[in-house]
Amino acid sequence: MLLTYFIFGLITFLMTGAQCEVTEVLVEAGSQAILPCKSDSSSPNPPAIVWSQANKGTVWRRQKSGLHYWGAIWSHRVRCPHSQFERGDYSLQINNVREADGGVYTCQVQHRDHLFENVVMLRVIKVSVSPAVPTTGSDVTITCNVTPGPSEDSVQWKLNNSPFVSQTRITSQRVVIPKNVVKEKATMKLTGNWTCVVYSKGKEGRASASLSVKGIIQPPKDNKKVYAAMGSAVTLPCVFSPGLNASEPLWEKLKASYLFNPAPDHLPPSFSQSFLSSQVPWDRSASVEEVGFGDEGKYRCSGTIGEQRLTRYMQLVVAKIDSTTPSKKKASMTLTCQLTDESEVTEYEWVHVTYDLNGTQSVESIQNGKTLSIGKVSDENWGEWACRFYGKEGILGNVTYNVQLMSGLSGKKSAGLSHNTTAVVGLSILLVVLLLILAQMYKNHQRRKRIFQYPALETIVHTISNEREERERSHVKE
Repeated sequence: MLLTYFIFGLITFLMTGAQCEVTEVLVEAGSQAILPCKSDSSSPNPPAIVWSQANKGTVWRRQKSGLHYWGAIWSHRVRCPHSQFERGDYSLQINNVREADGGVYTCQVQHRDHLFENVVMLRVIKVSVSPAVPTTGSDVTITCNVTPGPSEDSVQWKLNNSPFVSQTRITSQRVVIPKNVVKEKATMKLTGNWTCVVYSKGKEGRASASLSVKGIIQPPKDNKKVYAAMGSAVTLPCVFSPGLNASEPLWEKLKASYLFNPAPDHLPPSFSQSFLSSQVPWDRSASVEEVGFGDEGKYRCSGTIGEQRLTRYMQLVVAKIDSTTPSKKKASMTLTCQLTDESEVTEYEWVHVTYDLNGTQSVESIQNGKTLSIGKVSDENWGEWACRFYGKEGILGNVTYNVQLMSGLSGKKSAGLSHNTTAVVGLSILLVVLLLILAQMYKNHQRRKRIFQYPALETIVHTISNEREERERSHVKE
């Protein structure tokens, strides 16, 4: 480092009678660097140009005849566009910059009686992560290498475009960690794009690297709340990084009374951690088939990766709707939305859900608030009511309640309905009796009609009947 600055100062001191410009260039490793070299001198004759690097000799040169040459290690990576020569621009382009390319460069432009010389300091920035993909809980080191490096105070870190300040500048061995190095315990909070910003003599350069942490990716952080309506089914997520097959997976429900060393509690009766055949092996999610109000609380999912035990905590929040009916107003009711934890709730909304003959659902927002008062249950307000609850980032969940029409009708209306039913039944019986009488009369009429068609037969019948009556009277006299 000292040798580089010495050469830089020596070149500046020795340039007597020559024009000199000193420029800082900061680029990311692997990108393209443009080392500026511009002259105001104008001449009809083409100049001789030499680009060289301190201690490494010629990088690229062009003779006045137009022939140009490359240094042995620079072929195919450097070029000096001839199209800009007429404008006095002799800048050098270096493609796929390497860390070894950092250092002092000199541009010399020789006209007939004029020598223009420009000195450029190229600093190459590279961000590296070790190990490349750490596991949650393991040590991870992020390093910003600058070649040649400026002062330590000129380095700043950003994580996902937000400033990052490490809290572990001193290790357990009382060793101070430099500012261009970040050493942390790997967590999901460290995932994303790490950017090292370097400042040197009024110029700024930056380089970036992405960091992925293996572990439990769902839920993304501890104490994530999962909302479920009482009586419904819910999935408790526990998903590891793709390809990370955790051994000894375990689900536990924790007792609320233990704050520092939580003790296991009984899992819900309908709790299931049997995994479907369609699930990938790194998905260790569980489910509760029918959530009870007492199933709320903290749950813990864990699994072993190598020699490390990974855990994730989450909280199940259960919602239900309580209904109350005032004794003086039996036809009205009040619905109250109840949650076992309301710390994230910022707003409640009541909606009325209706269905048409085709089964199409329509939702009508009625009011905001935790409670809903229904003055009198009628055809307009019976059916399904839903309480939706929202947080800062949108809807958290909902719970429904069905209002039955019969349960809300008043006693007077029920009595009227009973009288109407009795009248309908009575009229139906009377109609049936009348129909039977008419049928019998029709049958007798038809029978008489058939007899009147044969008069002789009618005379015989009467004669036989008279004789029978005569014999019966004679028999009585005897």
